[in-house]
Amino acid sequence: MRTPRSAAAALCAALITLLGLLTVAPAVAQAAPEQQPPTAAATGLHISGGRLLESNGNDFVMRGVNHAHTWYPGQTQSLADIKALGANTVRVVLSDGYRWSQNSASDVAAVVADCKANRLICVLEVHDTTGYGEDTAAGTLDHAADYWIGLKGVLAGQEDYVIVNIGNEPWGNTNPEGWTAPTVAAIQKLRAAGFQHTIMVDAPNWGQDWQQVMRANAQTVYNADTTGNLLFSIHMYSVFDTAAEITDYLNAFVTAKLPIVIGEFGGPADAYGDPDEDTMMATAEQLDLGYLAWSWSGNTDPILDLVLNFDPAQMTSWGQRIFHGVNGIAATAKEATVFGGSTPDSQAPTTPGTPTASAVSTTSVTLTWPAATDNVGVTGYEVVRVSGSTEAVVASSTSTSVTVSGLTADTAYTFAVYAKDAAGNRSARSATVAVTTDENTGTPGAACSVGYRVVGEWPGGFQGEITVRNTGTAAVNGWTLGFAFPSGQTITNMWGGTPTQSGSSVSVAAASYTAAIPVNGSVTVGFTGAKSSANAAPTAFTLNGTSCTTG
Repeated sequence: MRTPRSAAAALCAALITLLGLLTVAPAVAQAAPEQQPPTAAATGLHISGGRLLESNGNDFVMRGVNHAHTWYPGQTQSLADIKALGANTVRVVLSDGYRWSQNSASDVAAVVADCKANRLICVLEVHDTTGYGEDTAAGTLDHAADYWIGLKGVLAGQEDYVIVNIGNEPWGNTNPEGWTAPTVAAIQKLRAAGFQHTIMVDAPNWGQDWQQVMRANAQTVYNADTTGNLLFSIHMYSVFDTAAEITDYLNAFVTAKLPIVIGEFGGPADAYGDPDEDTMMATAEQLDLGYLAWSWSGNTDPILDLVLNFDPAQMTSWGQRIFHGVNGIAATAKEATVFGGSTPDSQAPTTPGTPTASAVSTTSVTLTWPAATDNVGVTGYEVVRVSGSTEAVVASSTSTSVTVSGLTADTAYTFAVYAKDAAGNRSARSATVAVTTDENTGTPGAACSVGYRVVGEWPGGFQGEITVRNTGTAAVNGWTLGFAFPSGQTITNMWGGTPTQSGSSVSVAAASYTAAIPVNGSVTVGFTGAKSSANAAPTAFTLNGTSCTTG
C-alpha cells in the first residue's frame, strides 16, 4: 500500500539489517507431525494442492490491479476500464470504519455486482489495519473480522466471485512476531461465523515480511483454517530489489505447497531501493502465481499510478509496463471460467495473418496483421521476436497493430504474432516478417517539449522524472532523447527508457511501451541517479535530433 501513507519511511531502520536477514532466510516452516486441515467441499474459489482453483477445478491465476475504492467511491467506471485492459482480478480497497468512512453493505454489494458485470474476480480488503503496532491510527484484525461478519448477508453465495482479504498489511515493523496469533484468531472467527470463501492474509512488516515471520509461520497459520481455503499474500516493494530475494521467497511457498499471491507490488524506485518488478512478473508467470499491481489511480505518489486521473488514455510508464510489457496482464491474464459457463473454453483462436512492417526507424517498427477469429472472442495479440528456434515476447496489443521499439539501428529482425482469447488459449504462430531497421543518420524528429523535475533527493542520490510531449503534427513512433547533466549527475537506473551516458551527455532510447507518442500526447520516463551536493536540471533536450522547448 502506498496511499495515504508511505511504507518506505517505516522500513528505513529495518533495511539496515535486511541483507543479512534475507541471506539466512528460513524455508517455510514445516509442521510435519500436524495433520493437514480437511478440505471442505468446494463451494467456489478454493485451495487444493497449494493452488487456487475455481469450483469446477480449473486453475485460476490472478492477473490484475488494486483499486482505491474507499477513497474514490465516485470512480465507478474504473472496473470496466481495468477489465478492458485485460485484467481478470481487481483488489478493492474498503474501510471497516476504524480509520476511514465505513463502506456500507449496500456499497459493498454494488462493488461485487460491478466486478461480476465486468467479469472480474473481486478481492475485497479492509485497509484500516495497515501498519498495526507501528501506526497508531491502524485498527485490529479482530475489528476487521467483525466488519466482514456484518457483511455476511452480502457476501454469502458469492464464493465463486469473491475472495476476502481480512486486512491490509496488518502489522508494521514493531514486534512483527505478534502477527501470527491475531491472524489465526481472525481466520477462525470468520470460519466460526460460517464463511466458506477463500480467505487471503497479508504479511507483517507493512506487507513485505522482511523479517520472515509469515514465511516461518505459514504452515501453522494454514493448518489453523479448518477449510484449508487460505491464501497468503506478500507485498513486494523496495525490500525485494534482487532476483534472488524474489525467487527464494516465492519458491519456498510453492515447494511447501502453500498458496501465495503477490497481492501488491511496485516497480519504480524509491529512496530505499529499486524493486525488481521484471523478476516478480517473470517468476509469477513461471510458477503460475497471481499478481496484483498497485495501483490503478489516485495514488499520492504519481509514479505508482497506472493511469492518471482515472483515465486509461493517460497511462503512465508504470501502467504500460504492467498491462503491455513482457509477462504483463494483456499477455498472461486468463478470465475465470465462471463467467463463461461451467465448461472451460479450450478452443484456440485461428492463426493471425502475416504481419507487415511500416514506419521503420532506427529504433522501432510498426507491425500490422490481419485479425484472428475465435469461438468466444479474441482478446489480444502477442508479438514475438524469432531467432532461430527461439522466440521472445516483445510487445502485446488488443488491436491488430503495435509499435515495437527499443531496437538497434541497421539490424535485421524477424517477428511473428500469436492471438489469445479470454481463457488464455493461444493460436498457432503466424508467418514471420523480416525487418531491418534504418541506419542511424540523425533524421530530425517531431516538434517537442520536455518537462524535467526532481521527485525526491537524499544524500548522494535523487529520483527524477522526464515528460516528453509531442507538439508536432504527426505521431512519433520510436524516439531517442538527448540531454546533458550540468552538475555531474549520473543515472543509476531508469524505467520507461534505456539510458546511455558518456560524461555529462545522456542518450535515452524509448522502451517498447513508451515508443509511441501521439500528437499532443506525452510519455514519462523515471530514473534514479547519483549526485554531489549540486543537482541542477538539464537546460536543453533533443528528440531524434530536434531541439525541444522546456517547461
